[in-house]
Amino acid sequence: MREFYDVIIIGGGNAGFGVSAIAHEAGKSIAFIEARDFGGTCPNRGCTPKKVLVAAAHAMHEIEQAAIHGIDVSKPRLDWAKLIQRENDLIGFIPDAMHGLAEKRGDVFRGTARFVGPNSVEVDGQVIRGQNIVIATGSKPRPLPIPGAEHMITSDEVLSDPTLPRDVVFIGGGVIAMEFSHVYARAGVQVTILEALPQLLPRLDSDAVAALRAETERLGVVVKTGVWVTAIEKTADGLNVRFQHEGRDQSVTAERVVNGAGRIANIDGLNLEAGGVDHDGLRILIDDTMRSTSNPSVWVAGDAIAHSAQLSPVATYEGQIVGHNIVNGPTKKPDYSVIPSAVYTVPALSSVGLTEAEARDRGLDVAVTVSDMSGWFSAKTYAETAAWSKVLVDQINDRIVGAHILGHHGDELIHLFAMAMRHGVPANELRTSLYAFPTFAADIKSLI
Repeated sequence: MREFYDVIIIGGGNAGFGVSAIAHEAGKSIAFIEARDFGGTCPNRGCTPKKVLVAAAHAMHEIEQAAIHGIDVSKPRLDWAKLIQRENDLIGFIPDAMHGLAEKRGDVFRGTARFVGPNSVEVDGQVIRGQNIVIATGSKPRPLPIPGAEHMITSDEVLSDPTLPRDVVFIGGGVIAMEFSHVYARAGVQVTILEALPQLLPRLDSDAVAALRAETERLGVVVKTGVWVTAIEKTADGLNVRFQHEGRDQSVTAERVVNGAGRIANIDGLNLEAGGVDHDGLRILIDDTMRSTSNPSVWVAGDAIAHSAQLSPVATYEGQIVGHNIVNGPTKKPDYSVIPSAVYTVPALSSVGLTEAEARDRGLDVAVTVSDMSGWFSAKTYAETAAWSKVLVDQINDRIVGAHILGHHGDELIHLFAMAMRHGVPANELRTSLYAFPTFAADIKSLI
């Protein structure tokens, strides 16, 4: 193996592979450093295995609604151990496959990397040097300064434990809590969500989140916002979570307590000072080309960037931009204005663009169309328990600036809104286009 590389990539996830695809095609020498499993969080411990559980929740939901369609089904039971085994069977090949791809593109080093100089990193006692070093180390669960926090588990354990708990408390009402609560609830688990802020999913449109909260509570999930958790204590009955809510001291006991407070950039242990990489403890300081502001040899991509959305496609996108800037010079900048995303509850909450509050804050003159579709023929045909949308249109130029959909196959329809936004298609074009009927997409003309 070499001692000097054109590109050293710290992290074998989506961002790292995005960089390597561009650099490898340009003939650059590449070193991959990975401390855990190739592929990173999304395919191994995140979005991919999670969707296996979500698919099971969808099946349970369909069975629960079967009687509306005249189908007589006995009470279903989800075999949690078999579901976890199915998840493992579906994703088990990924680390080796991604490792093999890394080896085709460059040299692979296994272990934890740390800077020992501006252009040097050490891994497993070996020092290698690079003209460019890319930090693509992903994210990690946000630590919570709560007495007894060591008793909490993370999404990693939720996805790997074959034993279904009797009851669960999520501390934090972010994406992890919302998605897993919908899976757990349909498996018969009593779920409680405790969120410190006034709103679940605080980055999303408040009305859309309110609609999702109502559907979540319909499932029997207990949701409390504006909560201050004071302690987690192990007792003979399980784990007792003590908290303050609406001016009163309260508590709830559960078999498991899950950290649902989201994730932060995984940059601990990189010894950034030795690399001359400025940071504030939580984020690496970068310019608008994703290059370190203090060391021009260092780049950052993926969840290791603190300010961009922690989404797998975004990580790949950022990695490709970094790869381009390494090969061709720092000429490309990421555009985060149109990023479709979904919270994979059942049904999913999908979004793209601005929330209504963000649009108002920017001074935009927006027409806001809110639709409760639960009474529409399309929703009633499929016995949707929640079907809601909000679409924002800039009245000056007739362009869509935001769309938010709960249910109604919104996790697919959101891409039509995203395409219209990215390519400047006027809202009226979507309104007057022809759609196959009857489909959920045919309702788009009535959502705007």
